[in-house]
Amino acid sequence: MNNRLRVLRAERAWSQQDLAERLEVSRQSVNAIETGRYDPSLPLAFKIADLFEMAIEDIFTNPSKEASK
Repeated sequence: MNNRLRVLRAERAWSQQDLAERLEVSRQSVNAIETGRYDPSLPLAFKIADLFEMAIEDIFTNPSKEASK
């Protein structure tokens, strides 16, 4: 799953640690999500969307759907 997490975090000048603390996860989890090595659980995806005040679909995209456009 592709995501805009790194860009959204950078726009707010937050470090991975800052974001991790806001989400109550480890910095390593944030890094893994940003690099696409880990897809967040649905509850965590909702938490991320709420934090950035965006819809989940505006943060996370399905690469197979992007390729079919």
